[in-house]
Amino acid sequence: MKLNYDKKSKNPTYFIQQGIRNGKKTTTRNVKVIGKHNDLLKITDDPLQYAKDMVKAYNDDIKNNKIKINISIDFDKQLSSSDKISKSLNINIGYLYLQKIYHDLKIRDFFDDIVSRTKITYDVNEINRFVTFDRILEPRSKLGTFKHLDSYFEAPDIQYHNILKHHSLLAENFDDYIGHLFTNSNNIVKRDTSVCYFDCTNYYFEIEEPDEDDYDDVTGELISLGLRKYGISKQHQPAPLVQMGLFMDGAGIPISMCINPGNQNEQVCATATEEKMLRTFTNKKLIYCADAGLGSLDIRKFNSFGNRAFIVTQSIKKLSDTLKEAVFNDFEYKLLSNNKVISIEEMKSFDKKDKNNLNLYNDHAYKVIPADKLVDLGLEEIYTTKTGKTRKRKAKGTLNQYVIITFSRKMMEYQRKIRNKQIERAKKLIRNDRVEDLKKNQNDPKRFIMKAENKKDTYIINEELIKEEEKYDGYYAIATNLDAIKDAKEIFEINSQRYKIEDCFRVLKTYFKARPVNHRREDRIIGHFMVCYTALLIYRLLEVKLKQHNYHFTTGEIIENLKNMNVVNNHDIYYQSTYSGSELCNALNEVFGLELNKEYYQPKVLRKKIKKIL
Repeated sequence: MKLNYDKKSKNPTYFIQQGIRNGKKTTTRNVKVIGKHNDLLKITDDPLQYAKDMVKAYNDDIKNNKIKINISIDFDKQLSSSDKISKSLNINIGYLYLQKIYHDLKIRDFFDDIVSRTKITYDVNEINRFVTFDRILEPRSKLGTFKHLDSYFEAPDIQYHNILKHHSLLAENFDDYIGHLFTNSNNIVKRDTSVCYFDCTNYYFEIEEPDEDDYDDVTGELISLGLRKYGISKQHQPAPLVQMGLFMDGAGIPISMCINPGNQNEQVCATATEEKMLRTFTNKKLIYCADAGLGSLDIRKFNSFGNRAFIVTQSIKKLSDTLKEAVFNDFEYKLLSNNKVISIEEMKSFDKKDKNNLNLYNDHAYKVIPADKLVDLGLEEIYTTKTGKTRKRKAKGTLNQYVIITFSRKMMEYQRKIRNKQIERAKKLIRNDRVEDLKKNQNDPKRFIMKAENKKDTYIINEELIKEEEKYDGYYAIATNLDAIKDAKEIFEINSQRYKIEDCFRVLKTYFKARPVNHRREDRIIGHFMVCYTALLIYRLLEVKLKQHNYHFTTGEIIENLKNMNVVNNHDIYYQSTYSGSELCNALNEVFGLELNKEYYQPKVLRKKIKKIL
């Protein structure tokens, strides 16, 4: 604040004047009238010095965050009109919490290094920042993000075509970028990679045809082009897919990812991504944990070397007859909680209504079965024949593993409840004569329907199939090369955390709207998912920081709170909060110390906060 008056006037009016910077725009405004020179002579012999003292006192009040501003309001003044539709004047400052984590990931350093080796003139980091923040707070298309950049306090000056170029640049530096994020995430949270969870998901594209393949002109070999391919989808979407593989640590924070064509076998990408991931680890020890679909023999072999191990779910139906016999042999079962010997018959028959059996109802019976297997090591060995000649042959080795079988009374009842509903639906289809074709899908009620022998167009319930399925109710199997006899309970606990990686996919698809993907080119599709991955990493780190301070909020609550943290510009003099205080707002302030829980903010104060974390 400074003193403003007409120095040429004999009777000047003294004002307190404020210099205002709004982005790149600089203006001044008289915020308070001190008085006319002749009027001030009635109370002081030196009006000029009096005015200077008033300005100094005003500045002292500002330093103490207490000022009085006289503003005249014309209630007849109409809104200025320039755009086709009215737009909100709310400005988001909640993204500054995300910016704090973004800064600690040292992403700017990564892009500065890339730009130093290129002729890029636009601000790559600026683009990456705001497309990432927008993916968390207001997920939309790149064009939508571009049109709403002024809804953020910094209102960055970014060109739309540079956003597209940025996605291509990300794809060019895929491995280095993902590795950089993991390495620097240790600056925020100490990463524990002793257990790495892996899973895959598909994203479908709303296009009529997949990316076309091509043939080599010389060899005639098929060359796969593009990512959008027809593949197997759990949702049975009749559309081209792109596959994402994701590694996560025990805290639910992503470690690495891969993007592959939708028709590729997901098991292929598991070991390839794991190999890349291991390069960023200082400690090469890890336990690979995944579901049965990502626990092939090759994956188990890969994680049986060095200091690696595996824990994967195992289909009991796919076990050999010998191992199945061991599963249903009602001997050597113990309670997971205390290793007390128990039989499966006891687990099925106890009175669950008895309060004394509540713990038993929530417990599991388990058995450990050795299941070593002779496998091809992928190497050659030299041996001597009976005639004294040397020959080469494939080297064989033993894959040491155990199968842990668990049984849960609660799970058995749940599975039977679901099946009974399906059976009732199947009976209803028969009664109403609506059996058009018989399907064998796992969850389709029609799988229980069969044609009656010697009776044309007559259908009945397949009781044998029901009996066969019921045999497996309540059973669950885990395969591992760890010492299951000694650490069965710990292995079971590790495997039980796999739900967190499903939650990562849920956040990506539900909250960050990772699809639809409004891109056609392969590099920009990859860049899009890299932005989604960055958003997921930053969000998870924020969530873990809150949990470290014993604050627990849902994903929806955290994102909504950050979205609601808007301010409105009042005459370029100050910003007023349009959000209320909350428990979450206070928690964020305690964890990150940004003090964004005020009702009013001076522009320079907010700019200082931004400058501090950029």
